[in-house]
Amino acid sequence: MTSSAIRLENISKSFGDVHANRDVSLDIRKGRVLALLGENGAGKSTLMSILAGQLQPDSGTLYVEGEAVVFSTTEKAIGAGVGMVYQHFKLVEAMTVAENIILGRKGSFLLNKAAMYRDVQDLANQYGMDVDPRAKVHTLAMGEKQQVEILKLLFRQSNILIFDEPTAVLTPTEAEGLFVAIKRMTELGKGIVFISHKLEEVMRIADDVAILRRGEVVDTLLVEDVSSTADLAERMVGKAVLLEVNRQPLEPRQTVLRVDNLQDEVLKGVSIDLRKGEILGIVGVAGNGQKQLIETICGLKKPRLADSVSLFGLHWKEFFSNRSWDHALSYIPEDRQGLATCRDLDLVDNFLLTTREGFTNGPFLDRAAAAEKLEHLVELFDIRPPNIHALAWHLSGGNLQKMVLAREFYRKPRLIVAEQPTQGLDISAAEEVWNLLLKTREQAGVLLVTGDLSEALALSDRIAVMCGGEVIGTFSVDDTEQVDRIPQMMAGIKQ
Repeated sequence: MTSSAIRLENISKSFGDVHANRDVSLDIRKGRVLALLGENGAGKSTLMSILAGQLQPDSGTLYVEGEAVVFSTTEKAIGAGVGMVYQHFKLVEAMTVAENIILGRKGSFLLNKAAMYRDVQDLANQYGMDVDPRAKVHTLAMGEKQQVEILKLLFRQSNILIFDEPTAVLTPTEAEGLFVAIKRMTELGKGIVFISHKLEEVMRIADDVAILRRGEVVDTLLVEDVSSTADLAERMVGKAVLLEVNRQPLEPRQTVLRVDNLQDEVLKGVSIDLRKGEILGIVGVAGNGQKQLIETICGLKKPRLADSVSLFGLHWKEFFSNRSWDHALSYIPEDRQGLATCRDLDLVDNFLLTTREGFTNGPFLDRAAAAEKLEHLVELFDIRPPNIHALAWHLSGGNLQKMVLAREFYRKPRLIVAEQPTQGLDISAAEEVWNLLLKTREQAGVLLVTGDLSEALALSDRIAVMCGGEVIGTFSVDDTEQVDRIPQMMAGIKQ
């Protein structure tokens, strides 16, 4: 067995009455990938925040090469060789790749740009990364931006790299590039912590697995001792999880959404329609107009022509000037921590953000009634911690997503716009959301925007592929010939 680069010993951390970690002990070894698994709220992010110097443990000790250390800041963790690659990149968009990588480096204020570009290019080549040191960050694809984040840490001589859901924003091709880079890192002696809910990735990339459940390590094992993803899922959630859905065809009914020749600075004549009783999946590489389309449909952005978007037979302006809080439109945004919720409000107030009209009596807001309803939803959706007075930022990303889903489905919408609805959810929660979306289409039309092609094909009745601000093709999921062409369509190749 390779030597331990870092050991976490009896780490505990609580937030009020919530025990995020309980006596957790882990070894992160040189030249190996440790997959850290667990349901939403199991304590993974808290544990890694402690390792990265963002949080301090209530008790327990960190050891680096056998020496006890205290990471009181992220700078101290980085100085000890520990770096974290976050889901949301922390880059300066107006600067070049090389400038981002050396940003904050101690030394002379005057830089030799030629040497800077050469050093960054040599580093990228060493780890098999294809990124131009002179390129402005704002021009890069998501996979390239992630490479910049990784190179920042490698430039700082990080020996332990933590990846938190690293493929959530990547295309399959970009994910392949990441796996190649991780393999190269381990070959050069780096230790990797890999957090993911995509168990196929874990089986492929990991050497060791540690499973957290309710803040405690319940299992540690070698990947070679795991028989299948189903075995891994059962170990993680404590019960068999199949991640199967039974999508029975329904007869589509009245049209709930019609987009006709929608144009703006990105969109180029987009036309789609959605009927009650069906799920229309929008797929494509991020940044190809999905955001502009969704923002216009959901009222965040005004269309140039009011009649280019109709909801329930009403033109865009007519609908949004007098829309009802329930039995109408529900939006589940990708940005659950910024757009969907307010991090410093408790769960009751976050629940009321879109449902308050259902709890008002004249000028008075019946917060007690809202709290009572939310208590039921917290239990129904298994939101942890089950404390309606907890602040939104106290919840893990997955549990916050379940809170948003509970709130929006409570409104009994006839049109649901679901943007990456299972991103960051564990396999058990994802299965519940899939089945909930399928059940909901009995009373609604569902517009599903997802970067997970398998999710789109499992849930959708029809698929629309977007590239370059256009809909390249719209077709039934039963059209196998068109389904096989989705990768080419995502690259902008029309039939």
